[in-house]
Amino acid sequence: MKFKLIAEDAGARLGIVETAHGNIETPIFMPVGTVGSVKALTQEMLEELGAQIILGNTYHLYLRPGHELVASLGGLHRFISWPKPILTDSGGFQVFSLSQMNKKSEEGVTFKSHIDGSSHLLTPERSMQIQLALGSDIIMAFDECTPYPATEAEVAASLSLTTRWAKRSLAEFNRLTGSCSGESEGSALFAIVQGGVFRHMRTESARQLIELDLPGYAIGGLSVGEEKNYTYEVTDYTAPMLPREKPRYLMGVGTPEDLVECVARGVDMFDCVMPTRNARNGQLFTSRGRLNIKNSRYMQDQSPPDPNCSCKVCRRYSRAYLRHLYRVGEILGSVLSTYHNIHFYLDTMRKIRHSIRLCSFADFRKNFLYEFKSGEVE
Repeated sequence: MKFKLIAEDAGARLGIVETAHGNIETPIFMPVGTVGSVKALTQEMLEELGAQIILGNTYHLYLRPGHELVASLGGLHRFISWPKPILTDSGGFQVFSLSQMNKKSEEGVTFKSHIDGSSHLLTPERSMQIQLALGSDIIMAFDECTPYPATEAEVAASLSLTTRWAKRSLAEFNRLTGSCSGESEGSALFAIVQGGVFRHMRTESARQLIELDLPGYAIGGLSVGEEKNYTYEVTDYTAPMLPREKPRYLMGVGTPEDLVECVARGVDMFDCVMPTRNARNGQLFTSRGRLNIKNSRYMQDQSPPDPNCSCKVCRRYSRAYLRHLYRVGEILGSVLSTYHNIHFYLDTMRKIRHSIRLCSFADFRKNFLYEFKSGEVE
């Protein structure tokens, strides 16, 4: 994997990540395909929308259908018929989010499956084995996702464990691939900076992980319940700590406003379930804010979901029709809304990249946030 930094403007960075399955233009939003599927969309739809990379989830794919099966079928790319890059998370967030069902030790995390209650042990080594079997282009080191709120002592212990697990992840990655750098012909390993909302903890976590000299770095432990000002503040001082010549990934963030604000803070890569999850619940993201399509005010509204949007849904279907689909429980309602939301996210990132090329990102940021925040939250 290679990262080329092409331009910088008003804190934002324009770049290209080169992988074995194609190039990724950054800043980029990565749709989440937890179990090998971005919910409600086919791979053809994702290609139409211009998705450059999608995510898979180590925890879920390990439990079903199993990484050995996926590997025997040619890897995750072939299994799901997706020829472009794939990033897989380490599984750490899932095992820790099921706090009542897991037990942490220095070795790893013993957890019970949410499917059948069976017991499993996920370690840094096991996470690397699963992700490499899946054939991911970008692999995340196993970490402990620091909860919020947490005391300073708890955060210190968490980031120390994350560093030790990152070192073990790197050692296992190198053992399995014959590499010495956290990078092989087909995969690259990213570490995850933790540290909660404590600046000196984030500084120390970044310092320890940068010493490993990995191909990329992520900022983890945000968007886990902290106030929005903390999310931006931590990103603001953490992103510049990370190597300028390597991609920076903010995990699990966020809203359209978050994408724009955190690009301004030097972030290159984003993922979040929000555009797909909210679509299934009837919330559409538009150039004038959020639109709750189930609202009765749209019963006779023949206008498109977003008059300023060029996606296929907005060119063809009305708000009244989308509301009807949700009212009668038709699956098509989720499909159309998800298509629109992913288009909105990816199109926002395209506009961001274009503005950086033109050295006009500051103006784009100001105008986008004004229009989005001043629009009706319906």
